[in-house]
Amino acid sequence: MLAPGASADRDQAGLVAIDRAVSAMGATVRRIDFPYRLAGRRAPDRPAVLVASVVKEAGSLAQEVGLAPERIFVGGRSMGGRICSMAVAAGMPAAGLVLVSYPLHPPGRPDRPRTEHFERLDVPCLFVSGTSDAFAAPPEMEAAVAAIPGRVTVRWLKGGDHGLRGRDGEAAEAVAGWLAGRAMALPR
Repeated sequence: MLAPGASADRDQAGLVAIDRAVSAMGATVRRIDFPYRLAGRRAPDRPAVLVASVVKEAGSLAQEVGLAPERIFVGGRSMGGRICSMAVAAGMPAAGLVLVSYPLHPPGRPDRPRTEHFERLDVPCLFVSGTSDAFAAPPEMEAAVAAIPGRVTVRWLKGGDHGLRGRDGEAAEAVAGWLAGRAMALPR
């Protein structure tokens, strides 16, 4: 299940690229929209509303494909990935997290971290980020993910910014490759 960034919807180019790459492996992918986008608003809802939406959508997807919720991978781009990670930290079952361009902090504001829940992420996590992302410089990311008890993989896209402009294919390949390895490790 994939959730979009704050200024985007389920058809965000990066999510579509990941959907195509993962669907080509035979997996079912659901790209979601958050309630504020469905209502035609531009400003995101409060985190509690967004987390509840992720929990509902992940549960619906698990039921649709006939899998236990702990066999579903969740994540997304920027805010979408952050909200999915918050849902998992709050107890939502998941097989793992895919976090593309995770926003560690607002640009230029490393004093306002968005990582307080990382110590409760006891699932495999993939972070795909650009080395020029104003929301998460490589040294900041490496330090932050050290707090995660689950197995963490970080894939850097050299020169990529927060939007990963022109790099959707590379990000999708990184996600598909990581998911293929994780899916093989899941119990049947």
